[in-house]
Amino acid sequence: MSQCNLGEPWRVQMNADIAAAAKEHPEIEVIFKDAQNDTLKQRAHVEELASAKVDVLFVSPKEAQPLTEPIGKAFDAGIPVLVLDRAVLGERYTTFIGADNKKIGRAAGEWIKKVLGGKGKVVELKGLMTSTPGQDRSAGFREAIAGSEIEIAFEADMKWLEPEARKEMDSALARLPKIDLVYAHNDPGAHGAYLAARAAGREKEMKFVGIDALPHEGVSYVEQGILDATFQYPTGGREAVETALRILKGEPVPKTITLGSRRFTKEDVKKGGEIIE
Repeated sequence: MSQCNLGEPWRVQMNADIAAAAKEHPEIEVIFKDAQNDTLKQRAHVEELASAKVDVLFVSPKEAQPLTEPIGKAFDAGIPVLVLDRAVLGERYTTFIGADNKKIGRAAGEWIKKVLGGKGKVVELKGLMTSTPGQDRSAGFREAIAGSEIEIAFEADMKWLEPEARKEMDSALARLPKIDLVYAHNDPGAHGAYLAARAAGREKEMKFVGIDALPHEGVSYVEQGILDATFQYPTGGREAVETALRILKGEPVPKTITLGSRRFTKEDVKKGGEIIE
């Protein structure tokens, strides 16, 4: 398993999900590599695992373009490759497993539109905009609010990082006397925005919405009343192991497996959230 960055809690959870699913099958051994947010290191890890002739290769790429070639070479050499969360270019892999970020962004936008009654000033704190999840979470959200009186009064790229989000939110607070809601592309971003607003004594004026819904993070923030909503971005770890087992048994697997999502608000968090259609 080549993971791009264990500095993000969501990716730690993905590895934990893979390890937990693999533990149920004593015949499987998983070797984990952490590229520490370094594309060149990740390319080297993929090449190293491929030359060790692993039975199945899992890769969650930092960036599409640079990982396309080493993944393609492993695939061409006959190693089944499962690409998780972020896609690569072309078709030289076995299966892609991930959630529909555009759909999640759209669901967040629909909920925001409903909660704000179709009007208000919103701050959008974006994930890394050179990554497909960041682009899709923004595009889906904007599609949903199009034609309403919701105005994106401030937007910034916080690169998925809580400290960056807090810094950007400080700027938004200094510039805008009125903010109705903050939409962040992940829960650490939404939490960073909340902390900035609380430091300015303004957290009660606005709502906070994030994405990921990890049990100890986003879901817990909703339970504590810090976030008003979080939208689940499943890791696909368990599905990756299940798919690998099917491949090893010689069964056919689909080219793409799209994972579902749920919305958590204080109304439904206790019953495990609400499925997004």
